[in-house]
Amino acid sequence: MKFFKRPEWHRPHWVLVLLIAASTLLPAHAAVQPLDHIVAVVNDEVITHQELVKRYDEVVRNLSRQNTPLPSREILEKQLLERMVTELALQQHARSTGVRVDPTQVERALQRIAAQNKLDMAGLQAALEKDGQSLDHMRTTIRNEILIARARERDVDNRIAVSDAEIEGYLQTQAQQGVETEYNFAHILVTVPENASPEQIQARRDRAEDILAQLARGADFAQLSASHSDAPNALQGGAFGWRASGKMPALFADALKPLQPGQIAPLLKSSNGFHILKLNDKRGLDVALNVTQTHARHILIKTNELTSESDARNRLLQLKERIDNGVKFDELARLHSEDASASKGGDLGWINPGDTVPDFEKAMNALQPGEVSAPIQSPFGWHLIQVLERREQDVTQERQKLLARQAIRERKAEEAFQDWVRQIRDSAYVELRPLN
Repeated sequence: MKFFKRPEWHRPHWVLVLLIAASTLLPAHAAVQPLDHIVAVVNDEVITHQELVKRYDEVVRNLSRQNTPLPSREILEKQLLERMVTELALQQHARSTGVRVDPTQVERALQRIAAQNKLDMAGLQAALEKDGQSLDHMRTTIRNEILIARARERDVDNRIAVSDAEIEGYLQTQAQQGVETEYNFAHILVTVPENASPEQIQARRDRAEDILAQLARGADFAQLSASHSDAPNALQGGAFGWRASGKMPALFADALKPLQPGQIAPLLKSSNGFHILKLNDKRGLDVALNVTQTHARHILIKTNELTSESDARNRLLQLKERIDNGVKFDELARLHSEDASASKGGDLGWINPGDTVPDFEKAMNALQPGEVSAPIQSPFGWHLIQVLERREQDVTQERQKLLARQAIRERKAEEAFQDWVRQIRDSAYVELRPLN
């Protein structure tokens, strides 16, 4: 999709007009309220100052909980505004290219968040309100996150291919290096626009080198990340956590290898911009070669506009009752399951730890061979699970190839994602306005 720069008279000034009109309708004795104004235009939508202030307050609360030193308000607001512009451009791209989010998926995500915090929905709402937020705001946030995630999956992740030659090369490299090293590191990114001029590139380099100089003088890495990094995890201090060397760009792995914990790598340059890496810790990573495999089958009922959560669960309860009364599991799976495995009687074959989503794996692991679960819910819908048998298996070769494929995919996907974000941001019409 092409984005064209619009003439001045097309720029959306209607929000400001409505706000001014509304202010004239206030009673004369009403308290004077600060007038909201537009701080950014992104294609055909706007970001207002009140939206920026709300985001600022949320981030300050989160950084304070993490004991992260706060940058100045001016710096943090500029950083947040740029992040909001990028997020809005990604959301617009997703919507304009046909991505839709089912409201039931948003509600299920909210329910999982509540359950993880040992709350019901009323308790979650109370906790959010105590923190100055609302359930509706969280719904919007989750919906936007799902929107961008689906667009990324379609435009980036699904286009990543890993060849057998790449896997063999990866395994040979690991064999030469011995035990793979895993790094805990943090990252600051200063992006360079696509087709940037030499002057723009030099300006971004100067900005990155200034950050390095501040770090050399003892500045806090997390604070500089929050105020200067263009990376998605900037407000988390740039933390990547533990990452195997094979699951990161080779540029990063090569830079981190000679460092000791606490040290910062020299400035790195990639197609995305300039990178600053700090090594927090490192360790050897031993890959387990013997695992407990489970041979299982299942019946899946998906939820949608026609099948509610309760409908799906009740259908499975009726099927379980029939199984308990002697009807064969595989026969019912062929007739009723909405999974691709239905034609095989729901047979999923031998499953390794981590091959299924956590909710499914937890329920499966609790079953004895021959036992059938109660209806359990996962992000895919509702399931009945039957465990057929278990075994201890040496999966050295197949597991190593699978891990190699996953590592290469993650590395390539992360690099492609950064390029995708930059391209969408650069192609959007953006007008930044004064914050005050």
